[in-house]
Amino acid sequence: MLDSIATIGRFGNFSGRIAARIMRRPLFLNEVVAQMWTTTIRCLLPVIAVTFPFGMVMALQGLEIFRLFGAERMLASLISIATLREISPVLASVLVAAQGGASCAASLGAMRIKEELDATEVMAVDAIKYHVVPRVLALTIACPLLNIAGSVSGVAGGYFTAVFVKGESGGIFMAELWSFMGPMDIWGGLIKTTVFGLAIGLISCYHGYRASGGAAGVGKAVNDTVVHSVVAFITLNYFLTSALFGSVSP
Repeated sequence: MLDSIATIGRFGNFSGRIAARIMRRPLFLNEVVAQMWTTTIRCLLPVIAVTFPFGMVMALQGLEIFRLFGAERMLASLISIATLREISPVLASVLVAAQGGASCAASLGAMRIKEELDATEVMAVDAIKYHVVPRVLALTIACPLLNIAGSVSGVAGGYFTAVFVKGESGGIFMAELWSFMGPMDIWGGLIKTTVFGLAIGLISCYHGYRASGGAAGVGKAVNDTVVHSVVAFITLNYFLTSALFGSVSP
């Protein structure tokens, strides 16, 4: 228990050091863009490949239920709200944690094991500013971008199953797509994934920066990054959903 409390304290101190350095120049924007581009490209196809079938399954199951009440036209609203509010943000964040977060933890862990981070400090370069801050910012930006792709893919999957597989009217589907949606449904998903991306960035960099024990230590840092990141943003998801959508009437 004391170890857990100490770990939370160390993580808080590490996060505070990152927050203090984000506001300082230089910003190393080229490094931020490079890390963001790498993460986005690596995760884009997996996000699309996962959210598209989820949209298809939602349409398949939802249509059977709505047919019991003669409310097939409500299917598009179900798919759009569920995808934009929950499915795409969560799935995109899981894949960012598994791919982008694990990559950050592995690269920082390898630099720690090879004493490259120590060498950076010896050269009077702030290792956190140069190596950690760009990765945190990159994951914070990449996660909502991937959520946009996931949302479009999920809705497209629902449209494909409803219209081309089940023979529903494409015009009715598109007309009802935005019936029960508002701006907060779109902004809410982006806000959630921005917070999730920040959490993934902080957790992955923390584990990678503090890695020790050779190759086994790097592997442990990667494993801890994925597990702790998923637990963190799934927990955050409840509170963010309650704050953003808890009082929104359907």
